[in-house]
Amino acid sequence: MRADVLAVLCVVTGFAPAAAQSAPAPQQPPPPQQQQSCFFITEMRNWKVPDDKTIFIRVNMNQFYRLDLSTACPLLTMPDSHLITRTRGPDTVCSAIDWDLSVAQPPPASMSEPCIVKKMTRLTPEEAAAIPPKFKP
Repeated sequence: MRADVLAVLCVVTGFAPAAAQSAPAPQQPPPPQQQQSCFFITEMRNWKVPDDKTIFIRVNMNQFYRLDLSTACPLLTMPDSHLITRTRGPDTVCSAIDWDLSVAQPPPASMSEPCIVKKMTRLTPEEAAAIPPKFKP
């Protein structure tokens, strides 16, 4: 009789349905994440810009990245511009937050401006091949 009373109390108080709902549901596997790849800033070999808000860089021989800037950096598109990279601490780049960039003009102008990286994307071989030749680093 005690078991019957306990079962009735569970049903009346809603304990049984809550217990069934609290059981963990089978989880779907997480979606595949984009491979995070880090590199040393000294492995950056070349850069080119299609516009004042985008930088394509080549790391070593066959890795290409697209850097999307948060604001325009007009000096990037000027002839003879120099990209200046600074590191504080480790010289490893893994995401947009790791970049400290500015662009400068050589003397006599000697102007410079910061370029804030909003997004860093490693390009697939197909995406890298689709970069127009004059913008491929």
